[in-house]
Amino acid sequence: MNEEEIIEKLKNYAEILNSLHSAGIIRTYNSPVGDYAEWLVSVKLGLERQENSTKGFDALDKETGLRYQIKSRWIHPGKNSRQLNVIRNYDKKHFDFVVAVIFGVNFDVEEAYLIPHEIIKKYFRYNKHQNGIVVTLTNHFISDSQVKDIKEKLI
Repeated sequence: MNEEEIIEKLKNYAEILNSLHSAGIIRTYNSPVGDYAEWLVSVKLGLERQENSTKGFDALDKETGLRYQIKSRWIHPGKNSRQLNVIRNYDKKHFDFVVAVIFGVNFDVEEAYLIPHEIIKKYFRYNKHQNGIVVTLTNHFISDSQVKDIKEKLI
């Protein structure tokens, strides 16, 4: 790939990000994966997406008052980890559920789970280096009867 092709691809990327930002789908110009997951889950589950600065949760069910923290991972060549971003301040119980979304290479929803707050501590421990709990979607964890597969609700 030559320099002109690289610049053209970066311009296309910028155009896509600007368009997604203008439409309110993404909120930052970082990787759009997390913002897209928050938007998708909120729309599909009828939740109210919270402001970026809301501490500890990303979406709210206005009818029930339940709070949702949304975590995602984009699986693509070179990155097949099922580890989600760190959950900080777990013991303060800022959320009732984690919604974990795994996107495939073309951003299709490959997996999605509704995870109650209380079972996270059953499987994962505080990681001092990352200052929080790191959740990895292992087969053992997602087969827990309290973890609900919600993929069909998101596609």
